[in-house]
Amino acid sequence: MASVGIDDSVLGHPAFLNFMYTYRLQALPRPRWRVLTALRDRQLGSSARFVYEACGARVFVQRLHLQYELEGHIGCVNTVHFNQRGTWLVSGSDDLKVMVWDWVQRQPVLDFESGHENNIIQAKFLPNCGDSTIATCSRDGQVRIAELSAIPHCKNTKRVAQHKQASHKLALEPDSPFKFLTSGEDAVVFSIDLRQEKPASKVVVTKQGERKVGLYTICVNPANIHQFAVGGEDQFVRIYDQRKINKYVNNGVLKKFCPHHLVQCNSKPNITSLVYSHDGTELLASYNDEDIYLFYSSDNDGVQYVKRYKGHRNKATVKGVNFYGPRSEFVVSGSDCGNIFFWEKSSCQIIKFLAGDEGGSVNCIEPHPYLPLMATSGLDHNVKIWAPIADSSPDLSGLKSVIKRNKLERDEDSLHPTDVFDSNLTWFLMHHLTHGNGHQPWGGPQVGVRAAVPDADASDLSDEEGSQDPMQCLPF
Repeated sequence: MASVGIDDSVLGHPAFLNFMYTYRLQALPRPRWRVLTALRDRQLGSSARFVYEACGARVFVQRLHLQYELEGHIGCVNTVHFNQRGTWLVSGSDDLKVMVWDWVQRQPVLDFESGHENNIIQAKFLPNCGDSTIATCSRDGQVRIAELSAIPHCKNTKRVAQHKQASHKLALEPDSPFKFLTSGEDAVVFSIDLRQEKPASKVVVTKQGERKVGLYTICVNPANIHQFAVGGEDQFVRIYDQRKINKYVNNGVLKKFCPHHLVQCNSKPNITSLVYSHDGTELLASYNDEDIYLFYSSDNDGVQYVKRYKGHRNKATVKGVNFYGPRSEFVVSGSDCGNIFFWEKSSCQIIKFLAGDEGGSVNCIEPHPYLPLMATSGLDHNVKIWAPIADSSPDLSGLKSVIKRNKLERDEDSLHPTDVFDSNLTWFLMHHLTHGNGHQPWGGPQVGVRAAVPDADASDLSDEEGSQDPMQCLPF
């Protein structure tokens, strides 16, 4: 068998032989949206949801192509987020600046100093506030609010919560301009209510037995705003109900999910990202140097996953994962190989991959709220806008090589297990040496790397406790 872009020396590697043995192709399901039928129905006035349906069409996903880049940051861009109307895009960076973009005109309408003392990890517009409030969190553990005026202009920023370690994610409450949740590596979940004099209140400290579990991700169920899911420094997805948290009963957890083969896994996988589907019925979990798994959120405690998505690599940075399409028809993730992967959700097949980051890792993928396009960011110092403008069907000729290489590197790393901190620090140093450019090269939060946290009145805000050749990723 001929090598596809891989050195001949790996052909006899057990991991490669195992890959080829288990590799299989499967026909994609028939597309549910047909262009000619939809156009005809639109002309006849019988399709009021043309754009909505088109956003979830496979044909548009397979034509996604880089439209342009938004230049302005001088550090790696760790977060991108559209406002509700999809007219503006906010980004945050290692340069400690927040930028608000008119992405259509490719111009920043506002940039300001965030007030953070370390890398901004996430920034989001709060909903239903007239785009006047942006929430941010950072490696310094601070959760801050920026109040904007109509000019636009940043009137001020203020701290509303303080984690004792890095805070990676904010979880907005759908439709609320005042309330959101935040999580941190200190294992604490805060509820923020901007109407209160002291906005932050501790919801729960995540524990496994008596051990605290640092958190990298949090998300609110859009169908039940009382429920939220967290993940972090172990293999369990934990779901809480804010109305039923009792720390003396199962540490307050409503239910836990984990792929059964990872429950007793020696490699100690972490969860880097969680996201609910559009209707809250499904929950995606992306694991550090493992795969992406889909669970049904209504299932019972301890249930097995229902879908598994393979082919990418999630080791060097705390990567996000997302659904794409108005009905969550696709799963999308960045990868350490610099590519963006799209899986058709039901078949788990890769239908599109894109070269997404020259620096080496795509960390954030943000679909537009109502158009068939998306924004991404990673180690590069820019934001990329992708639209369905490609002239031809997707070229997957290099996909086999990329997937094989990702798997071989993962298997080789598994033979030489290292502490998560050590392995990611090594990656960081190598990246700095090979991509040094005078700016801080790190574009996504490293798993396990701690940041100094300001001591000033932290105790008042934090916890006292410390192609047509469709490919399916394979069941290795």
